[in-house]
Amino acid sequence: MRMRFTHLRRLLLASIACVLGAAVLTFAVDPLQLFRPSPRAFYSDDTRMQNAGLIRSQSFDTAFMGTSLAIHFRQSDIDRALGVHSLKLAMTGSNSRQQAFVLEQAIGRGAKRVIWQMDDFIFIDAADIEADPYLSVDLYRGTTKGIASYLFSAAMAKESLFALLRSLPPLRGPLTRAAPYLPVKFALSDIDDIYALPRDVDIARDYNAKKTLAAFAYITAPSRRRFLGEGYGFDAMVGHFERDAAGLIARHPDVTFDIYFPPYSILQFVAMRDASPETLKVVTGLTAHIAQRLTQLPNVRLHDFRAIRQVTHHLDNYGDVIHHSPAVDAKVLSWLASGEYRVDPAKPTASLDELKAQVEAYRVPQP
Repeated sequence: MRMRFTHLRRLLLASIACVLGAAVLTFAVDPLQLFRPSPRAFYSDDTRMQNAGLIRSQSFDTAFMGTSLAIHFRQSDIDRALGVHSLKLAMTGSNSRQQAFVLEQAIGRGAKRVIWQMDDFIFIDAADIEADPYLSVDLYRGTTKGIASYLFSAAMAKESLFALLRSLPPLRGPLTRAAPYLPVKFALSDIDDIYALPRDVDIARDYNAKKTLAAFAYITAPSRRRFLGEGYGFDAMVGHFERDAAGLIARHPDVTFDIYFPPYSILQFVAMRDASPETLKVVTGLTAHIAQRLTQLPNVRLHDFRAIRQVTHHLDNYGDVIHHSPAVDAKVLSWLASGEYRVDPAKPTASLDELKAQVEAYRVPQP
């Protein structure tokens, strides 16, 4: 019996040693850069996690936020076009609660300007931020719970071990080249590449009218059209806007907010017109409310790119009915820099009225 307890005690001590060793390794390597910046850091496309480390480790004066409509921008392009030192924090499929929380952390670390891609989708109902299963608020806040979950994570220990091996001169080159093909998250050597399209992407293959029209046919099919309005309720969405966007802006009067409505293809709104007119009514009503509210706030500049016919009616600019090509990314930055499509506070719904007229008159081309 004594021998059995001796073995059990040794096993327990060995387990504790392994766990503590893994925690020490993660602390020393710090793949997320929560404790210290690293000149040889690698980055992850898991933006909800990666952003927590970026906010703590990077220097910046501008935070760039959005959904998948803003995810492929490169920080270097943002900086060059707008003359800022930016940090891209866009998160695919993110909602207004997540975005406002992350922006609050970035503002707390020194952001004096926010560039925010805003659309109707982000204001659908979502989990409370404290219970959000996809965003670790404790990791962002640096609480004991958050730090412990980081240090004692087996996944982070694996990432740390790989980073340690990759730092060895004989292995640095081969492992760096192999990283994108291995089951590791921190595979990007350049912060500019976080969730950005490859520089040699085939634009004509990925963005063309054929794909855009196919996506339109898919979302308006009788079996799918009900999803166009899923989660859309005017009163609830207005409430989410007031809490997450207007509330954040009001709390930070010394921060400048450049907010823009992205240039969806005209087919996104035509899909609602044809397959879910009640959804279109909610979207236009919501964005009218947002425009009227934001144009009255002194620290906000609102830009509306939805009625720029030469872009939104040119279906080769899109990979589906909403996601636009890198060429349009560049146009968005130039429009933000010039202020060409800034909404006039005296006429806050003028661009929306133009969009409504375009949607009503548009006829879908036959494939």
